[in-house]
Amino acid sequence: MTAAIQLIDDRLHDIVDADAKVRLIADGMAFTEGPAWIHDGGYLVWSDIPNNRIMRWSESDGVKVFREPSRNANGNAVDADGNLLTCETSGRRVSVARPGEPETTLADSYGGKQFTSPNDVVVKSDGSIWFTDPDYGSIVADQGHGQPPVQERNRVYRLDPATGELTAVADDFDKPNGLAFSPDESILYISDTGFTHGADRPHHVRAFDVVDDSRLEHSRVVCEVSPGVPDGFRVDTEGNLYVTAGDGIQIFTANGDMLGKILTPEVAANCCFGMADRRTLFICATSSVWMVKVKSTGAYPY
Repeated sequence: MTAAIQLIDDRLHDIVDADAKVRLIADGMAFTEGPAWIHDGGYLVWSDIPNNRIMRWSESDGVKVFREPSRNANGNAVDADGNLLTCETSGRRVSVARPGEPETTLADSYGGKQFTSPNDVVVKSDGSIWFTDPDYGSIVADQGHGQPPVQERNRVYRLDPATGELTAVADDFDKPNGLAFSPDESILYISDTGFTHGADRPHHVRAFDVVDDSRLEHSRVVCEVSPGVPDGFRVDTEGNLYVTAGDGIQIFTANGDMLGKILTPEVAANCCFGMADRRTLFICATSSVWMVKVKSTGAYPY
């Protein structure tokens, strides 16, 4: 398998060298998702959803199993204390693993009804936890539970860990999926991947203004992805978006201008920045995981 850089706009030169090597670090997985860099320890974790496990990689130890079973873990994120937050597809919850302790439940229901299948999660610098809950766990049985949803909508939620208050911040998505904050956290980007189940359905990333640190307003579409759908994505310190797609990573400015692509031989599902300087992009692409050194720096926290 090979991967490469595709230049579309000369501004891409400020982000990644055209001859940068995209290196394969893991393969033989079933479906990779949810990469997150563990700063305390210096290693990458990612979900292998159908195989019901979370994997890890480091330069010194290579690839190992990190957690098994994982309740079909999908998206992962790290908070300011180094805890790992995980969206569990078949567990139908968002869990947290504190250092040296088993996972515990952060949230598993809204309005007295069980979540459908939490998908991706991000932590804001104030400690609030934002996550999506589409219905993939109901309709893709080998990656979830196959049970009918009890929530009447696919929503985006915000959890205040200090008070335990859970609020729905968006409920007008077809299938809300990946999400990430702008560097100053004034904007929350959320992808809609309804296109996976209908050619006339969304495959775009929307932006929302974050009001009073807790509400979303002024929705607008920033970019549309093709081929495939914009699954997980990340943002760098300059506000550029690194969006997964059917052909790899598509890199957009905050205004939606496409700068170029990091092409992968398999469909890309998620990515994250890692290493101590946050200048390595890790890419989960179906059965494989890749890494490429970049000039940009990943926005924090991720």
